[in-house]
Amino acid sequence: MTMMRESTTRGGAKAKTPAAAAKPSRTAVKTVAKSKRSAATRSAALDRDSLRDLIAAEAYFLAERRGFVAGHELEDWVAAERVVESRLQS
Repeated sequence: MTMMRESTTRGGAKAKTPAAAAKPSRTAVKTVAKSKRSAATRSAALDRDSLRDLIAAEAYFLAERRGFVAGHELEDWVAAERVVESRLQS
């Protein structure tokens, strides 16, 4: 059984989406985008919250590519940590 979550669309209508498909915050998405294209962001030291946001956004994208199949959350998080760490070091 999939848990459903209500969300409001632009027109004010209610839409139901799977709870597992909750999207990351805009800040997290912007942070990931910046990390991909900005050498300055990659080399700068990040605070804990920014680093967590990067990892969370990357884990979300990994889960999305897999179709949000449950049971792989920890794998996604660990893989996301590796990806973010790799980007920050390069």
